[in-house]
Amino acid sequence: MTTPTPAPFDRPFAAVLFDMDGTLISSLAAVERSWARLAEEYAIPAERFFTFHGIPARAIVDRLLWDRPAAERDAAYARIVEIEVSDTAGIAILPGAVAALEVLAPAGRCAIVTSSSRPLAAARLAATGLPAPSVLVTADDVDNGKPHPDPFLVGAAAFGADPRDCLVVEDAASGLAAARAAGCPTLALATTHAPEDLAGDVVVPDLASVRFEVTDDGVHLAWA
Repeated sequence: MTTPTPAPFDRPFAAVLFDMDGTLISSLAAVERSWARLAEEYAIPAERFFTFHGIPARAIVDRLLWDRPAAERDAAYARIVEIEVSDTAGIAILPGAVAALEVLAPAGRCAIVTSSSRPLAAARLAATGLPAPSVLVTADDVDNGKPHPDPFLVGAAAFGADPRDCLVVEDAASGLAAARAAGCPTLALATTHAPEDLAGDVVVPDLASVRFEVTDDGVHLAWA
């Protein structure tokens, strides 16, 4: 018996905007190693760390080193980019990601919208061999990253689409907040956080829980 599609998704979408880390790939171990190394190099007190999943690295550095000179914060940001780009060990593709991109990317109906820098996104996608879409929006492409709406507004604009017609797939609270602010419907994945902590229109375990179909009128979503 086929599970009915929830009402918010019972319509075609112009495009699907995927977050990357925690949505398409699992990079948590690499992220933790990288920031632990930065903390050691810059003597960042442990009590300053917070839950920063889905937040651009520049904003994290500025918050962790708020009392340091601007030049030192700039250097720390350059250093964390360098560390993360060079550390791709253990990065893995999450369930359902390949199947989703194999349907949507060739049809030009999806984008990756990530809080990572462009070099870091490129390194992690190369490490996994994912069939990446042609549209990639990174922290380098916007003045204000997640939880601000800018990344998803840029993503929607790449398709000439109204943000309300673009489905956002996210695993992090900051990304879901950004999508809501942009006016996008949201599919939340419980790959990083508990379902009850995710304020998505619909919450599923991972992308293997859904399937996408491209037709003349757009992208349709169904339950796998």
